[in-house]
Amino acid sequence: MHPPITGLAAGVPFTALAPADEGATSLIVTWHMLDAPRSDAAFAAALPMNELPAWRVHLGLPMCGARMVNGSMDAGLELLRKDVLMAALYPIVVQATEEFPAALESIRAQLPVDDGPIGVLGGSLGGAVALRVLADTEIPVFAGAIVNAAIRMRSVVGLFPGDYRYDAESEEVVDSLDFVAKAGAVAGRAPLLVVSGELDHPALRADASDLVGAMGERSQLLSIPGLAHPLADEPGLEPAPQLPPAREVDAGLTTWFRHPVPEAARSGRVTPGRVGGRAPL
Repeated sequence: MHPPITGLAAGVPFTALAPADEGATSLIVTWHMLDAPRSDAAFAAALPMNELPAWRVHLGLPMCGARMVNGSMDAGLELLRKDVLMAALYPIVVQATEEFPAALESIRAQLPVDDGPIGVLGGSLGGAVALRVLADTEIPVFAGAIVNAAIRMRSVVGLFPGDYRYDAESEEVVDSLDFVAKAGAVAGRAPLLVVSGELDHPALRADASDLVGAMGERSQLLSIPGLAHPLADEPGLEPAPQLPPAREVDAGLTTWFRHPVPEAARSGRVTPGRVGGRAPL
């Protein structure tokens, strides 16, 4: 197995894992969680998808990992306390999405990957980035997957202490990150695997079910027994041994990206198939 490759892609930190098949040129891009694992390197260790014949490039979110202010999470935590939506969650998702096209171009210049459609994967807040790439950009995607994702940002805001006081601007912002409402746009772009831990927050579990229901045959739900919201132990900044529930997620993602299913039955079971005229990985 090749060691991870680390670097910067248009200023975005990344951890890249090479395929076991040295001739493989397909690309899957991921965005990590704010919970553990909360860096690109830690997410790569939690969900390496080592059996895929594709490059897996894990990108770092703004204010996280190598982009923490003064090497500490304190600045990010202060933004969450100041205004969880407008100072923290929304700016992170927007910046990560807007910097992605240049980062993707840089990845292709640095690594031996092709220029065809990519796979996208996001965990928790990184899931909102992956969904926004699907719903709000034209970057070609052959398949997507999200894990314990921020599907409706209003649900995520509700997980933080206190009653959030919405105004006209924040109402517009939080509605712009409601991907159940944008399910048609997501479904029109690529099939989507929605992974949901059976011990995740009830609101996020409900959103996962609602998204799969709204997307119909273009989406599939995979429930993971014993999985709460995090995929790794704290502090979640450095690579750590893969936990058993994360190993189950990893196996489901590996099967999905090999054989994404546009006509998947919503039974929680991943079934081999094809996607949009492109052969599975």
